[in-house]
Amino acid sequence: MRIEYRDRGKFEAQLQVASDILLFQMHTDVFEFDSNHIIWQNSYLQQNRENSYTGVINIYNFLSDSLKYNRNADEGYLIGRIFINREKCFWVEGKRQTIVRPMAFGTKKIDRDALVSIIETAINYALNFDLLMPPYEENIRVTVDQFNSKLDNSKFTTGKRLSYDFSIDDI
Repeated sequence: MRIEYRDRGKFEAQLQVASDILLFQMHTDVFEFDSNHIIWQNSYLQQNRENSYTGVINIYNFLSDSLKYNRNADEGYLIGRIFINREKCFWVEGKRQTIVRPMAFGTKKIDRDALVSIIETAINYALNFDLLMPPYEENIRVTVDQFNSKLDNSKFTTGKRLSYDFSIDDI
């Protein structure tokens, strides 16, 4: 299995594991949650509203060939978000991310062990998120120009799908 790390600048990192790429992207702004968000039921925020302002690190999953062949139409999926506040307290939402949930926000500070756990969970999810064939109907028609352009640039749209219904009408 291939594992490779690449620093993509001040706010991004890339981790390739087998045929998956996880992109970690830190947003440069600070956010507050919508007034209806469950996070407001957390006593840590109720005690001090300033604790609600967080930075966010998004975790995206892409196929490595999508980036390698510049298939710009290929889809990546947001599989997790890490929210960190001024006190370095954090919580995580995403696929199979259970290390710290919204109601536990304020109980744990982000550290190396927490990051390792988050990354391991993201890798495990990505490796078990299978590549599925897109629905037949999505590729039923193509112009000569589209076909030649896509063939020349290896840009047939690909992405991981959770599921789809296969149904086709005869043409």
